[in-house]
Amino acid sequence: MQRIVDNALAVTKESVKTVTYESLNNIARCINGVSALLLTLLPGNANILEGLHGWELRPTFRGPRLPRWMHNGVSSFNHFVHELSVDSDTSSSDYSSGDDNDGALPASPSSSQSSRLSWASASANPETHWTEWITFLLWWLIFPLRILIWIPHYFLRLFSKRSASRAPSSPRRNQRSPRPRVSKTMSSKDHDVPNRATDRRRGVVEDLHLAIEICIEAVFDFFHRATHMILSPSEAFAIVSSWFSSSRGRSRKGSDDDVSDDENVQTATLGDTDPSLSERPTRLYNSMNTDTRTCQDVITELGYPYEAIRVVTSDGYVLLLERIPRRDARKAVYLQHGILDSSMGWVSNGVVGSPAFAAYDQGYDVFLGNFRGLVSRDHVNKNISSKEYWRYSINEHGTEDIPAMIEKIHEIKTSELKLSQPTIDEEINQEEPYKLCAVCHSLGGAGILMYVITRKIKEKPHRLSRLILLSPAGFHEDSNLGFTIVEYIFLFVSPVLARIVPAFYIPTRFFRMLLNKLARDFHNYPALGGLVQTLMSYVVGGDSSNWVGVLGTPHYNMNDMPAVSFGVAKHLAQIKHTGKFKMFDYGSRTANMEVYGSPEPLDLGESYEFIDVPVDLVAGKKDKVIRPSMVRKHYKVMREGGVDVSFNEFEYAHLDFTFSHREELLTYVMSRLLLVEVTPPSQQRQSSQKGMKLKKKKEA
Repeated sequence: MQRIVDNALAVTKESVKTVTYESLNNIARCINGVSALLLTLLPGNANILEGLHGWELRPTFRGPRLPRWMHNGVSSFNHFVHELSVDSDTSSSDYSSGDDNDGALPASPSSSQSSRLSWASASANPETHWTEWITFLLWWLIFPLRILIWIPHYFLRLFSKRSASRAPSSPRRNQRSPRPRVSKTMSSKDHDVPNRATDRRRGVVEDLHLAIEICIEAVFDFFHRATHMILSPSEAFAIVSSWFSSSRGRSRKGSDDDVSDDENVQTATLGDTDPSLSERPTRLYNSMNTDTRTCQDVITELGYPYEAIRVVTSDGYVLLLERIPRRDARKAVYLQHGILDSSMGWVSNGVVGSPAFAAYDQGYDVFLGNFRGLVSRDHVNKNISSKEYWRYSINEHGTEDIPAMIEKIHEIKTSELKLSQPTIDEEINQEEPYKLCAVCHSLGGAGILMYVITRKIKEKPHRLSRLILLSPAGFHEDSNLGFTIVEYIFLFVSPVLARIVPAFYIPTRFFRMLLNKLARDFHNYPALGGLVQTLMSYVVGGDSSNWVGVLGTPHYNMNDMPAVSFGVAKHLAQIKHTGKFKMFDYGSRTANMEVYGSPEPLDLGESYEFIDVPVDLVAGKKDKVIRPSMVRKHYKVMREGGVDVSFNEFEYAHLDFTFSHREELLTYVMSRLLLVEVTPPSQQRQSSQKGMKLKKKKEA
């Protein structure tokens, strides 16, 4: 009888699994089909999806289309390392080495004058009564939406807690692992990084499949045990009696014998020089199955050296300057990303298509800069509030972030080169012992222009030899209707928005994880992905960049992501409204006088005459975010200011400069970098001796 019941339950269970699985697949196919229908009706989709091959109408459960280097552009040794890393349980190392963490954090410096007065207008002019009422009404309007978002989040957390509590815990937890495992105390920034060559992430649909299967297994396991106890009363009585006896034994032993998931477990590893037991913290495996790789993981996976440098700005922001080091190289390149981006953009196409690797292979010491503005909010003041942290504009990018990183590069390069060439005398030669070029994209281009101009005005060296600007920001009056609407929203509703939304980012780990998983579903269901791609392109004026592909990149993961502060967005709105490339307007003549010494902010476009290095401007003919006409305006104003500037155009959209494999762009960028010649050490010594003689003559 028991066998008949078991067979019946097994058949029923598999039938329920099949029905639910196929029902979910049919729903997903229906969504994909409706998306395909809508996609055919939307105008202009052919131009938007041009070059984004593979938007088929048939859904598949394959992985996302990865860059070519992830499939066959890796050496056999690196492939072996990748497969080994998949099977191992080792966790990733931290951003920086132990030496970086040994030094004490510097005391929180006083805020710079610009950061102290960045909101001077708001403090000088108190908020009026109508602003408070509008803020109050907006909060009540979005209250039902917050409730609707909170409900699924609550049930997901409840389900995860229950599934974790059901996990088997006893005899295996006290067994020693047959394979050594590297572990360390996890901080707020530590996370599991799957070092692998292929993407094994699960999407939302696949997670639903797994969750439904787990629920069905749990339900039928309950019925199986219940029927087994009904058909075998003696065995049921033995189980109940064992429960009572075990509960008495546990009450005597107390809680000393229990081992929790976060408790320290004594372990020993064979082959260690010290055979004594060591302690390591154990914790549950992160089963979210999302891609959390960092720039460090991509660089080291491909066999390149890596170095993380901690940079602290004068107003206390902690930045991550990453490096692919060539310590003896006398030519270096500094790569700066744009808005809502990070250093990952310069390595996202692997060996064959990334500017960082191309420059390193050509003998350059490569530095990858990261602006302030990560969700993790790294600051020397650990108790800084969210509103205080996000109070910055493009001014701080150009006058705080970039100067701090370039001065750190100068400090590193001079110290390293003087060790190998002690005869270098920078003060006499009036030149750095290295040549540093900057390659910047979008907002990074505006920041580097602001940096060079403000340094020359302050009569300080900027230490750059050439600028290569890929679709630089700065002029934005020629844009679409969507950007114009956003401009007026920021300019006229900013007193209310600034209090509600200090920055723009995905606020919780849950929703960042959801975005990461949806990006996988957009690849598994290409018609749905094509519809999302088309709609996102409409928002930015028809720009045909691979927006869906960028959403799936690792730097938009559940642990961290780049964000945009309200001040940066408002600064861009001011630039678009005035039609001039100006520094941030603090809203009152008094505040501007305290910061700039004039009632109006500095007009950077009229100060292009201070740029004393060659500039190469690159525009994208398909770029609808920063149109080619705006890059040409940079070129025209620079020519009028006497700058040595060149201009070139490619058939690119805005994100193609970093996230797409473009060999012609790499060829062009490298050709411009090679125009900067490094002075040989012998000639440098001769010029140093001439400088010494001239100095002695002047003193005489």
